[in-house]
Amino acid sequence: MSSRALSATQVDEFLEHGFIRVEGAFSGEVAAECRAICWQETGCDPNDPATWSEPVIRLGSCAQEPFVEAANSRRLHRAFDQLVGVGGWLPRKSMGTIPIRFPHPADPGDDGWHIDGSYHPEEHKSGPPWVNVRSRGRALLMLFLFSDTTENDAPTQIRAGSHLHVPSRLVAASEQGMSTGDLGAAGLFDATADLPQVLATGQAGDVYLCHPFLVHAAQSHHGTSPRVLGQPPLYPAEPYRLDRPDEDYSPVEIAIRRGLGQ
Repeated sequence: MSSRALSATQVDEFLEHGFIRVEGAFSGEVAAECRAICWQETGCDPNDPATWSEPVIRLGSCAQEPFVEAANSRRLHRAFDQLVGVGGWLPRKSMGTIPIRFPHPADPGDDGWHIDGSYHPEEHKSGPPWVNVRSRGRALLMLFLFSDTTENDAPTQIRAGSHLHVPSRLVAASEQGMSTGDLGAAGLFDATADLPQVLATGQAGDVYLCHPFLVHAAQSHHGTSPRVLGQPPLYPAEPYRLDRPDEDYSPVEIAIRRGLGQ
């Protein structure tokens, strides 16, 4: 069996577009087990719309065995090695937050374009999370599909190639970085509005592996079946480096350097 989960073409697509979809990253059976836990936790009935009282319900850090199994499939581990670097990431011990989106007339109120931050400096313990040019605290953004997701089922919206627009806006902030709110106020999300938009659709068991600087957004549900998604970060074992003497950069680092014109 090949030690590589991704083809050279897929790695090139990751560099250019900022994401790749890994089909069948974990089994449909594991996805079904995870959905069953979600329904038990929410108290909602997936077959009874009368129980879908909110447009979105978020479950906290889901650490039950099926979620840990989904996050640590052998194929995903090989893909992490290819995108982040061998020894550069930490295995997930939970699935993190799981937003479940329902067909519902109310506005979910969380559908703005953004990138995910991962920390707060000591002097800024509240407010939007922060990010720096080396993506402190986040190796990848990941989207785990626990339910079949069509274009009507509130798939995450992605601006392809937007990850390349972020590094140049962060480099002046050096190691401290800046808040994701300030990034938005500085016009980042307006500047990426004309980029191609892709919907993170797929089958239960698919996973989108995304560059940590990828601009994305949630949306309202216009379908008929609830959508179950995991969106944990992959944590780094060590910070990304943009000045390696041997120039042996990971694809994530290569993309950051491209965004800096290097």
